[in-house]
Amino acid sequence: MITRTITGPDWDHDDLTGLSFERVAFVDIDLTEAVGQGATFTECTFRDSLFNVSQHSGSAFLNCVFTRCDLFDATFTDCKFVGSRFDRCAFGLTKVVGGDWSFAALPGADLRRASFTGVRMREADLTGARCQGATLHRVDLSGAVLDKANLERCDLRGSDLSAVDPLVVSLKGALIEPEQAMVLAAGLGLRFG
Repeated sequence: MITRTITGPDWDHDDLTGLSFERVAFVDIDLTEAVGQGATFTECTFRDSLFNVSQHSGSAFLNCVFTRCDLFDATFTDCKFVGSRFDRCAFGLTKVVGGDWSFAALPGADLRRASFTGVRMREADLTGARCQGATLHRVDLSGAVLDKANLERCDLRGSDLSAVDPLVVSLKGALIEPEQAMVLAAGLGLRFG
């Protein structure tokens, strides 16, 4: 339950290092080019907010809700988004390196220009996500929901594809390694002799 609302602050270029918020609604907040290390947001809501070109390291956004937020060219390094939900957000050139996005909900998200490397996304909801040409390199997708996701031309090298059903996920032109091909073949019910 949200306990207070902060509307319209301009945190453009601000340093968020060490800040901590719980159950706060942030509305129309501008975090363009903000930086921060070790900030914590727990059960917070971000609506109509800008994260453009911001850089976050070792920060946590736990069970947060992001609605109509723009994360253009934002970088999240070793951050946690466990249980967070994204609705109608923009991920153009978003870079995620390391961290834990397990149980995050990104249904229908347009991740075509995003990059996820070395990220834990166990049991994340990527239903209908558009990832054509995206980078999902060394991502733990075990247990992820990928129904009707589009992974065409996606760099999936090193990622756990055990939750990918080749019959309901579009994979044309995706870049994978030989071991991953065997996992996908097993998903099709093929046997190896």
